[in-house]
Amino acid sequence: MVESDIEVALRRSGLRVTRPRVAVLTVLGDHPHTDTDTIIRRVREVAGDVSHQAVYDVLRALTDAGLVRRIQPTGSVARYEVRVGDNHHHVVCRSCGVIADVDCAVGEAPCLDASDGHGFLIDQAEVTYWGLCPPCATDAAS
Repeated sequence: MVESDIEVALRRSGLRVTRPRVAVLTVLGDHPHTDTDTIIRRVREVAGDVSHQAVYDVLRALTDAGLVRRIQPTGSVARYEVRVGDNHHHVVCRSCGVIADVDCAVGEAPCLDASDGHGFLIDQAEVTYWGLCPPCATDAAS
């Protein structure tokens, strides 16, 4: 996202345009699936001195507004991405922890049919694939 797109997105979501919000969205646009500590470090590189609490508050506000998606694969810290509004999934490397997006095979939510929905109106499925990324698979084979 370029800065003007970020400002428009913030305003459309009813959020004020602030330096920390723009910085967090910029960082996440350039580095998807980023953990909070890395976001804080990169935001400070872009926007100067921004407190830990300010970044946490921004992430919560952006997630609540639907501009950011929070994911937390088993055994991992929370990670954030700006790819929202679709029904994509993730693949995680068991060795190094790298995460990549996987498009929904069907193309529409919820992408999968539950064998028993227990009366729920299901509108989304979250799937995490696990395996080895190409570099880790190569290392494991040698």
